[in-house]
Amino acid sequence: MRSNRHWQVLVLAVFALVASMYRLYNPYSGEHFYTSSAYERNSLAEIGWNYEGVGWVAPTTDGEPVYRLYNANAGDHHYTVSAEERDALVGVGWSDEGVGWLSDPLRSVPVWREYNPFATAGAHNFTTSEGEHLQLCALGWRGEGVAWYGV
Repeated sequence: MRSNRHWQVLVLAVFALVASMYRLYNPYSGEHFYTSSAYERNSLAEIGWNYEGVGWVAPTTDGEPVYRLYNANAGDHHYTVSAEERDALVGVGWSDEGVGWLSDPLRSVPVWREYNPFATAGAHNFTTSEGEHLQLCALGWRGEGVAWYGV
């Protein structure tokens, strides 16, 4: 019995070190939204966003910060590990919403970044699927490489 409890505590400790990053899609604006918050996920799904599942898993205790920004004029979020990119966007009116999650320092799972030069909102997509990445690039999106890493 004690042994079972030990494993349960160990499993809970391991899961506390990571967070599921939920992926949602707004069919009206074309924006993908990423969050570890079940509250945000559920709230957006209730108002018409499509919940697409877990996009990746992020560490919660160690790693490079991924900044979350919001442009109220475009109704669009952006995510970056670059403090310079964050500061440049804030300088032109984006709101800095702080650190959204962390990038895995072990670089286990690449999260690809694509840019749609024809979109006014939802211009960036982030995915762990190399197939999705390549498909979007074939459709005219610009591949911007690996944005950060999941666990």
